[in-house]
Amino acid sequence: MFGDYDSFYGNDTLIAQVDDVERKYLQDKNMDVKAAGEIVLGNLQSGVHQKEQDNFSASQNVVVLKSDKEGACQMHDSDPTDGNQKLTESILDDLPSSQLLYFEKMDELSSASRTSPLSEGRDEHVNSFSDQNRDPLSFYARAEHGNKPIDSSSHSKCILFKSESLKDHLKSAMTGNARAQTLQVSKTKQLKEAVLSEEISVARKAIESSSLDIGPFYGLPSKVKDLFRQLRGIETLYEWQHDCLMLESLQQRKNLIYSLPTGGGKTLVAEIIILQELLCRQKDVLMILPYVAIVQEKVRGLSSFGIELGFLVEEYAGSKGRFPPIKRRVKKSLYIATIEKGHALVNSLIETERIEDLGLVVVDELHMLGAGSRGAVLEITLAKILYTSKKTQIIGMSATLSNVGDLQKFLQAEYYTNNFRPVELKEYIKIGDTIYAVDNKTENGFTFSRLLNFKYSSNLEKADPDHIIALVTEVIPKYSCLIFCPTKKNCENVASMVCKYLKKEFRAHKEQEKQDLIKNLKTIGNGTVCPVLKQTIPFGIAYHHSGLTNDERKSIEEAYSAGVLCLLACTATLAAGVNLPARRVILRAPYIGNDFLKKNQYKQMTGRAGRAGIDSAGESILIVQEKDKHLVQDLVHSPLENCYSNLLLELTKGIQSLLLSLVGLKIAVTCEGVDNFMCCTLLGVQQQLLSKEKNLSEIIKDGLESLIEKGLLKGRMSEKDHNSKSTLTITPLGKAAYKGSIDLAYCNILYRDLKKGLEGLVLESNLHLLYLSTPYDMTSTCSPDWMIYLRQFNQLSAAEQKVADIVGVPESFITKKASGQAVRKNVDNAVVNRFYLTFVLYSLLKETNIWSVSEKFNLSRGYVQNLLSSAASFASCLLHFCEELEEFWVYKALLTELTKQLTYCVKTELIPLMEVAGVLEARAKQLYNAGYKTLAHLANANPETLVRMIEHLSRRQAKQIISSAKMLLSEKAEALQEEVEELLKVPTDIPGTH
Repeated sequence: MFGDYDSFYGNDTLIAQVDDVERKYLQDKNMDVKAAGEIVLGNLQSGVHQKEQDNFSASQNVVVLKSDKEGACQMHDSDPTDGNQKLTESILDDLPSSQLLYFEKMDELSSASRTSPLSEGRDEHVNSFSDQNRDPLSFYARAEHGNKPIDSSSHSKCILFKSESLKDHLKSAMTGNARAQTLQVSKTKQLKEAVLSEEISVARKAIESSSLDIGPFYGLPSKVKDLFRQLRGIETLYEWQHDCLMLESLQQRKNLIYSLPTGGGKTLVAEIIILQELLCRQKDVLMILPYVAIVQEKVRGLSSFGIELGFLVEEYAGSKGRFPPIKRRVKKSLYIATIEKGHALVNSLIETERIEDLGLVVVDELHMLGAGSRGAVLEITLAKILYTSKKTQIIGMSATLSNVGDLQKFLQAEYYTNNFRPVELKEYIKIGDTIYAVDNKTENGFTFSRLLNFKYSSNLEKADPDHIIALVTEVIPKYSCLIFCPTKKNCENVASMVCKYLKKEFRAHKEQEKQDLIKNLKTIGNGTVCPVLKQTIPFGIAYHHSGLTNDERKSIEEAYSAGVLCLLACTATLAAGVNLPARRVILRAPYIGNDFLKKNQYKQMTGRAGRAGIDSAGESILIVQEKDKHLVQDLVHSPLENCYSNLLLELTKGIQSLLLSLVGLKIAVTCEGVDNFMCCTLLGVQQQLLSKEKNLSEIIKDGLESLIEKGLLKGRMSEKDHNSKSTLTITPLGKAAYKGSIDLAYCNILYRDLKKGLEGLVLESNLHLLYLSTPYDMTSTCSPDWMIYLRQFNQLSAAEQKVADIVGVPESFITKKASGQAVRKNVDNAVVNRFYLTFVLYSLLKETNIWSVSEKFNLSRGYVQNLLSSAASFASCLLHFCEELEEFWVYKALLTELTKQLTYCVKTELIPLMEVAGVLEARAKQLYNAGYKTLAHLANANPETLVRMIEHLSRRQAKQIISSAKMLLSEKAEALQEEVEELLKVPTDIPGTH
């Protein structure tokens, strides 16, 4: 009846403990508990939550909780009554409801004139926990208010027991326990949450004091460890992960770069550091990832942690993200962003003087610093953080880093590296029918391993001269295999060729699941499936490249992870993107497109071999022609490529863009200030290597002059005043350009197009607005099919043909092009190509079906998908551009709606579901048809019901969708709450109040 308390008597029972405490108290009323914090009865929790006992310091029958730095409960020697009351209340808090009701009754009888603080305290206690159920981290607020000492002046001395002892009261109360009504609050839940709160406060104290005593789980509550076990299946950390987390440089909040082979578990370390920042240091965090798909995957993966631990996860990718982000009152935010959106976010935080709210920035794939214009944007972002916030820590990680010294100097960072791989990697090359092992110890770098044991007919030898079938049939279907191919077309050809020559038995492996996958792809394609996939999937084979739509790619990745597909023929982008490891990785040729393979790319691809926890070893086999043998010898034994700054190579997206935003954000407004800043960039570190003809000052001077010439900056530049204190200012156009993240190469032409649009914006349809939102940088890759162009042109209404005239695409030009006649008219090809892409987008918004539109325009569906994503991002940039220029006020409302349409490109009713990270069109349709029509429906769904009602949805995916929906709902609710608080805030400068 009484749980672990099996009798009223005996030395180890609850009653005996209470009796001891009572006697001890009566003997010494002046007991000193000043250092103890908060006193709770020993072993009271033993039957409730045994695990938590490790987190308390026990001394005989009294358990002393470590006090929270912010709200420690201090009991003074001068006020023994206060200590008495606190002691009594802490005893009572842990009693069943019947005893509490009994004591309240006794209390009323003993003093009718006094209001019982006990009942008030109990109500307050219960209410605080019911509130906490709604807000998982409300204990932060409670730590600040709830633990403060009770002022003795507000309560008269509490004499609960006049004639009888506490022991006697307890006996009689426990006898009536079963008859009393139980309160609707789980004691176990209270204790769990109290311990979580206590652990967080202890961790926070430990971290603040830079102590190496880091608490239960690297300074985090043990609940975090439980979540990693439940959500990720991670029981223990690798030794290197532990060593890295214990580094003194991390404890001292120094910047850190760490490098390990692919699959070594780098991300887990970053996630633990992120949680330390959010929960213990109470600061916001920015995580920068290279691709939109990876951002969405990470948002899905970390939303569950956010829901459980009470922080927000915000997506900044494509057209998503708010600038500046909402300033949260209580909860902290984890911003997960692409490189471009991360830069815009940092700009907005600097502008609003909130950059120091950002406690930590984590950069995955740090080697991207050397990758063209995206590398330049990443360098600019990190340089601005380093220069404007001394309190923000930067953590960079990568599998492929070479010139670490330069990067350390740039980021002012420590370096940690380890060669650990959870699964051993064996590298081979294949020449003819011989396989050689890569061996650094031998003179030519290779040692003979074996001959291929596979009988080829003369027909098969012709079809498969590289022996791909021999290599794949050694592992599939029991194990998985990836074949990296140089081109997209080659991926499809390899997949088709392999399945043609496989035995019939391969079809029987997971046959039903393969049929379900084809059915799912048919739904995605509105009744159409790619003929190649229809042919290959029954054999467990598919291709994976950018020609697939997002929905198709996701379905294929999920099927591969589940073992339904055992072989993927893919391009190199898969290696840099989603984590899909395999038992064997085959590199079809040492080329990507027409370019010879770089060491970094080779390492990334071979790094996918070997699945932790499944394989004992992973193998990579590079297929080499005799002519390339020497090049391959150099490749496998050469060091990784160095990482160089791209600020100079990428002029308009690099150095000019940086100079413009430095002045715009007032980071540096004089030539001297700009010089000082530039010394802190990677370019500043590498200037001797990269600019031999001009020194850095001359490069800066040229850049500033160019910006003044374009009308983006104002100021005077001459030889004599270059190093003077003359101030530079930004023009409205310049401000709009950097706020909209517009490539400066297109800034002036964009302004002209928008200005021209104002003279006669055609709003009968959205064709004109779509033309203005069509990305400039995609026109160079567009080759119109003139017959299709003419057909689309002829279908335009009179008003829409007027749009063609306004933008400068005459019908006569298209007609002549379609009939193959010579064209004398001087027409801008960039405009003609851009208008063709506008037609594609126009059809997409009308039909919302990528498949039918790609067929209509004879384009790959992946290209159409990419155009749509780029247009959504550009429309979002255009909106921010127009917000800064008053003359373009009319575009603001129009672009807001258009951005939404381009982002989701579905029927309006599906948009709320597609806002959830990872829910694409096909899944949104399934959910909508099953009755889940709003965000609230999804957030409150039951995962088991969801799995039952939605086809091809695993339990893990269902949980992730629900967590992401909860996170989004929580984020929206928080935003509205912030707005309410702001509206109701009493101004401090009301006239006449001072």
